[in-house]
Amino acid sequence: MEINNLLSGKYISRPNRFTVEFKNNEEIELAHLHDPGRLKELLIEGTEILIRYVPNYKKTNRKTKYDMIAIKFQNEWVLLNSSFHNKLVEELINNKEIEELKEFVIEKSEYTYGNSRLDFLLKDYADSKMFLEVKGCTLVVNKTAKFPDAPTTRGKKHVDELIEIKKEGMLSSIVILVLQNSAEIFTPNYTTDKDFSESLEEAYANEVQILPVHIITDYEDNTLKLKYDKILPINFKE
Repeated sequence: MEINNLLSGKYISRPNRFTVEFKNNEEIELAHLHDPGRLKELLIEGTEILIRYVPNYKKTNRKTKYDMIAIKFQNEWVLLNSSFHNKLVEELINNKEIEELKEFVIEKSEYTYGNSRLDFLLKDYADSKMFLEVKGCTLVVNKTAKFPDAPTTRGKKHVDELIEIKKEGMLSSIVILVLQNSAEIFTPNYTTDKDFSESLEEAYANEVQILPVHIITDYEDNTLKLKYDKILPINFKE
């Protein structure tokens, strides 16, 4: 995936959950932050960020005319706009880049099952169904990717739904996009959200397919490039 027409700025602050303040040349501007995580290890004043101008912001009654796309961390770029997560996974599935999903095609996005709206309903060539949920992971500590970086009752609900789907005899899967280049292993973040982490461990025990998909990110010519690398190993030790 490529995200183009990007501009560079300097992060200043986060006035509220979905807004960041940044310096664009010498002017102070606001950008929409499409990521509900805490991001405290990334959002450091003075850090270089990538933003994109939204031409139709007036017509859509937006309060900001920019979207925040990514932030620089340890000389690498980290995608901080979760609106691209499903688009990236859709592209990876369509291009058969994830070995574990190469037999499947997307039948429908945002599919409602039970009390949850899951990101994708897939089917294979034998018409078997697979329910797929997508999460984005930006927290990496000592090369270990950890999710979530903030408590997520909604995320736990999705995982519990996927467990029930598997128990009913259908296929279910979770793709966790690991969005830092340095990551080498994935673990649930027991310290931040023990309930979610235990649900993810239960899902694994019930053979829900958990895929920590490592994404390599590069930036050149005002374009952020995201490409599939590999599936990371999982460590469930607290």
